[in-house]
Amino acid sequence: MKKINKKYLYIFLVVLMFIPLSGCSKIDNLKVKMGLKNNDFDYMTENKVDKIVIQSNRDPRFRFVVTDKGTIQDLNKILSEAKVANEKTSLEPDYIFEIHQNDETVIKFNYVVGLQEKKQGNFYNDDKAYVVSKRIDNDIIRNLSTLTKPRKFEELYYDTILKFIDKYGESFDTNKKIGVNISDDVEVLKYVLSTDLEYFKDRLNDKLPNAEVVNKNKNDFDILVNVKTYGYKTTIYKSIITLQDKSNNTENKYYVLCNYEDNSWSIDVSKEKPEGF
Repeated sequence: MKKINKKYLYIFLVVLMFIPLSGCSKIDNLKVKMGLKNNDFDYMTENKVDKIVIQSNRDPRFRFVVTDKGTIQDLNKILSEAKVANEKTSLEPDYIFEIHQNDETVIKFNYVVGLQEKKQGNFYNDDKAYVVSKRIDNDIIRNLSTLTKPRKFEELYYDTILKFIDKYGESFDTNKKIGVNISDDVEVLKYVLSTDLEYFKDRLNDKLPNAEVVNKNKNDFDILVNVKTYGYKTTIYKSIITLQDKSNNTENKYYVLCNYEDNSWSIDVSKEKPEGF
């Protein structure tokens, strides 16, 4: 039998003592004192919010305007359960949240999906930071989106680039600085998340120590691996990877064709344009 942590047993007993003696408000106050809840978003429950705008930080076309009171209350519940953090993540935000109040006040927050380290806030602005669960992405953003991305996109997209490097990377000059450029791949920028990107950077570095992901610094690289998506459905994905060598002013195209079959993706990378591309 597992031993019960005395600290949590004590907290549980204290909460039980309060239940018969007080209403929900006192219990909520106790949760705030214990760091299990915050009351910074209480204004969202007082009909003071007209709308919430959720904007992709990478794709200006990917934007939602939330006016449904039920959805606003769902978001308030998630934010109220967030833990206050003393520091914020250094990762690039995935979304910008704008909370529009009745008096025309707009409160903005940055949000990084999936980052749940205890000390680093992933929902933050200049004044405060909070550790928010991935439920905002799972319960709110995905329910609002009508777009259908390829299955297991977060694996497929980066795997196609790594397979290209596995197949053709030996021809790269290791003395040159190589940049992998996905910032111009406008068809899928809305699906790119910072935590996935960080994992890809680690895998990329294992294969090509002299390679980096381009971040508004294309001019810093001798060779660019430019990725551009040319079509996708839930079970099909197509892209063209262009290898641009600035030193000799050459460009070579490589075709990527992927099909989802038997619960996995088959990835084909070739110099010749494949049938069905």
